[in-house]
Amino acid sequence: MKKRLIAITFLIGALQFSCTDTFDALNTDPTKASGATFDANLLLPSIQWSYVNSTAGYNGPILFQSMWAQVLASTTSGAANYYSNGDKYVISSNTNSYLASTWNEGFKAASFAYEMEQLTKGNAAQVNLNSIAVIMQAQCFATISDTYGDIPYTQALQGKAGTSLPVYDTQESIYKSLLSRLETSIAALNASAALPTNDAFTYKGDVTKWKKFGYSLMLKLAMRMVKADAATAKSYAEKAAAGGVFTSVDDDAYVLADNANSYGNGNGAALSTLADVYQVRWSKTMIDYLKANNDPRLSKVAEVPVDGLTANQDFASGGNTTASAQLGLPNGYDLNGQATDISKSAGYPGGTGAGAEATPIGKYSRPTQIYRNRSAPLFVLTYAETELLLAEAATRGFTVSGTAAQHYRNGVAAGILSLSKYGTAAAIDAATANAYADAHPLVAANALKQINEQYWATDGMLMNNSEAWNNWKRSGFPVLTPVNYTGNFSSGQIPRRQPYPTTEATLNTANYQSATARLSSGDNWISRVWWDK
Repeated sequence: MKKRLIAITFLIGALQFSCTDTFDALNTDPTKASGATFDANLLLPSIQWSYVNSTAGYNGPILFQSMWAQVLASTTSGAANYYSNGDKYVISSNTNSYLASTWNEGFKAASFAYEMEQLTKGNAAQVNLNSIAVIMQAQCFATISDTYGDIPYTQALQGKAGTSLPVYDTQESIYKSLLSRLETSIAALNASAALPTNDAFTYKGDVTKWKKFGYSLMLKLAMRMVKADAATAKSYAEKAAAGGVFTSVDDDAYVLADNANSYGNGNGAALSTLADVYQVRWSKTMIDYLKANNDPRLSKVAEVPVDGLTANQDFASGGNTTASAQLGLPNGYDLNGQATDISKSAGYPGGTGAGAEATPIGKYSRPTQIYRNRSAPLFVLTYAETELLLAEAATRGFTVSGTAAQHYRNGVAAGILSLSKYGTAAAIDAATANAYADAHPLVAANALKQINEQYWATDGMLMNNSEAWNNWKRSGFPVLTPVNYTGNFSSGQIPRRQPYPTTEATLNTANYQSATARLSSGDNWISRVWWDK
């Protein structure tokens, strides 16, 4: 990946500064590339990397959504107080920077995708790259909008054309446009045309897999809308299912990070930081769910550190992964010695170590070493998510091939198998995955709860925290008890959106004000986006 991105820099430099004898070239703006002078394939990995980076690490989701959705928890004291944003909904010194990162990185990815679209527009030989550019724009815009609500869309990415103050489109209009554009772009994909050559997904330019990705994304966006526009949701969910979505974990869309070349996994970077590896634990909500269901992933994802402060702060060593030993940290507690000190929580197990080695949180489960790998995968969309969404679509009476029970079983097994993307230490064999799925069938009377709890748990364990939070907002499952910590910014409610970056109010004032006027309670953490009913 590093070589690809460096190549873009060098090529742009060459386009800007090389000289020529020809009159035509002298009268060509050297700051503007065209499809004839710039290989648009070079933009694809930049799109993909910027997108996954927008949903990882300190760019927001691990600090916010992982704990809002009670996937992770933290006592957020001392050096790791930046987790107060997520675990207790309390402002930290860098909150404004954190809340802007998904916006900035997401629009960066979308801008690369838009540029790739423009460079390949009207070029029949580059129809696949052009279509992928649109598909990736849909992925980017949907994630940004899911996080903030109404955003610039029709006038976004138009800086070269002179539009520096874009209007904010409604999320409803954005979603309907994205679904329409997805339908057109997926249909245009052509295995007989030139294939992408710089694909950072494991697809390696395989158009068949990109088509499945497009339809799976269409399904996800359609299902987001089930409570806001059931008719449109049904229509596009059925189109996606008929078109051909993911069919196995081999179709999972993810980017494998490359820390050696400066493209490190943001989640891995956070969870291998001394303060984080000590204070970030699995939430009680997550561990209780996994233990109650005897989930085979529990011993792969969770460990109780060796006794004592030193071992608890050591990210290079492992701990006890026995499933029965795992204990989740309740959200909303601290190490401050007052009423919200972890020692005051119900069922507090006591600490480990003594004297200078004492730690009050030593018996709580932390993420295992697989998550401290800075070259670990960053997930975009998975077969497990797709099957679980099909299970819900079938439950809601949408026309899809197969039953809700069949899709649910496939989704449960796939979620277990996808964990192997983290490496051999995380792998669980297919026999175990299938046996677990067969032993935990879908119960019709409890279907929506089962489906969406499994969706939440699977995304949480794959560190796709943005998706775990968004689907919780959409579905209401799992049922979570909010934290009401003193001084919180959300009136004791689990945040439903991130406020807009503070620069929007000062740099794009009129359009920002129009957008915030449409929010139910203003530009805050608890106003709901359009589809969040």
